[in-house]
Amino acid sequence: MSAARRYRRGPDAGPQRVGDSIARVLGRLGASPSPLTMELVFSRWEELAGTELAGHLRPVRLQNSTLVVGADHPAWATRARLESAHLLARVRALGDTTIERIEVVVQRP
Repeated sequence: MSAARRYRRGPDAGPQRVGDSIARVLGRLGASPSPLTMELVFSRWEELAGTELAGHLRPVRLQNSTLVVGADHPAWATRARLESAHLLARVRALGDTTIERIEVVVQRP
């Protein structure tokens, strides 16, 4: 049996389109299973958070249904926690319903 035949078993056999595989890869990494969620949060962060908050906050990771946001100062972390319901509403308004909670942590630059 050739080496190529030995390694081509199951759903991972052969070349696949990246778009078809990304959800599975993200799931294995413990991230959100939706590539659209990743794009929405990380590429459109300023639109979601607003210019002022985006200057002091950044998305850190998606862990299951929780978006972890890093703040550059405890005061901004407090403000982000106070506005987390509004931020979550904006995420949902853009079409994502997989994020259920926002966790804010302080991460100084």
